[in-house]
Amino acid sequence: MSQAETGTRLAFRAEDYARIGESLHASDHLLAAGYPGDDGSRQPVHTVYVPADTFTPGLAAEWGSRALAAADGQGGLEQLAERLGLEDPATLAALVAAKLAAEPVEDLRLDFEDGYGSRPDAEEDAHAIRAGQDVASALAAGTAPPFIGIRFKCFEAATRDRGLRTLDLFLASLLDGLEPHGLALPHGLVLTLPKVSTVAQVEAMAYACGRLEDVHGLAAGRLRFEVQMETPQLILGADGTVPVAQILHAGSGRVSALHYGTYDYSASLGIAAAHQSMEHPAADYAKAVMQVAAAGTGVRLSDGSTNILPVGDTENVNRAWALHARLVARSLAAGYYQGWDLHAAQLPTRFLATYGFYRSGFPAAAARLKNYVHKLESTILDEPATARALARFIHRGLTCDAISGAEVADAAGVSPEELTRLAHPQASNRSGTDS
Repeated sequence: MSQAETGTRLAFRAEDYARIGESLHASDHLLAAGYPGDDGSRQPVHTVYVPADTFTPGLAAEWGSRALAAADGQGGLEQLAERLGLEDPATLAALVAAKLAAEPVEDLRLDFEDGYGSRPDAEEDAHAIRAGQDVASALAAGTAPPFIGIRFKCFEAATRDRGLRTLDLFLASLLDGLEPHGLALPHGLVLTLPKVSTVAQVEAMAYACGRLEDVHGLAAGRLRFEVQMETPQLILGADGTVPVAQILHAGSGRVSALHYGTYDYSASLGIAAAHQSMEHPAADYAKAVMQVAAAGTGVRLSDGSTNILPVGDTENVNRAWALHARLVARSLAAGYYQGWDLHAAQLPTRFLATYGFYRSGFPAAAARLKNYVHKLESTILDEPATARALARFIHRGLTCDAISGAEVADAAGVSPEELTRLAHPQASNRSGTDS
């Protein structure tokens, strides 16, 4: 409107709007490309690590059986939930029993790094090829977890070539194994680059992914990878910068997640072995920096693991379960919705603690979301950002099977599709544009 139309004196002319818009063009591009937000796709609640040469197509089901047997050996899932002080133990036990029977492992990593060790080249070559074949067989048989992949050796000078060769052999073998079944590379394929210490290593991995795509005829950008945050050099670089923030934008859009490595990171700081833990102050600091760096980028976060395993006598088992459940709940409360599991007996507490977290917070979150969506009178005045947080909390609970779609519709008054749009409006807008 002109001054005559508004009756007020306006300072900004058309050329002012144009000048300001032009000056912020680079900022607009940075925000759109570098901070697209979460895409709303499923994030696993955990990653299971096994030595690569121990993987079989039936491993996930075997872990589920072992997890149930471990719980049954100590009185069952309901008693375990009671000992952990979780609400509604009977419901949690039924949900977790079903989970361990149907999908005990959400994300599986065949480990060619610390869990595998240094082997003769011929032996690792053979295992890399077999790993690709076995993963292809699991995918064809429908026994693979929703997310699966490998962790190869890091890009430090001593292991760089070995890591690249293992990745090369595994991917070629996997593609060859999928072809007879008419299967494409699975969406849930995950590649993990460990012990990253510089931005250049991430740039090198991005190049390696591009080269693999070219050779195998894959779409550009199809291969993405996780970065394991295990060195202090990512938190504070030699030049005083924070490289963990830089790598997210230096990976050509290929960095999918940041995973905290509890023990490598702690050891690199000189923390005594007895005090190395996911809840050490040094761990909390590193994870807080990671969280700030990843905010808005769409890059997911994962906490690490505890090496205190629920095995041995009853006292040790219950003590380890209590620790694991508490650490899982602690990570969830801190906004870390994924962690690592190293033993089948950790699965009962992984899912009990995770389901307990979502179900205990669900009634209040659903009521607040319902009031917001339907504009009902409430004692809490929620704004759009808080409503998104409420919807994302419920959406995560729904995605991991802690909460059912019927429960969401009844308590929050929205359908699962509406919940997704509320939780991830940016992703919904992009999908609408793309379609």
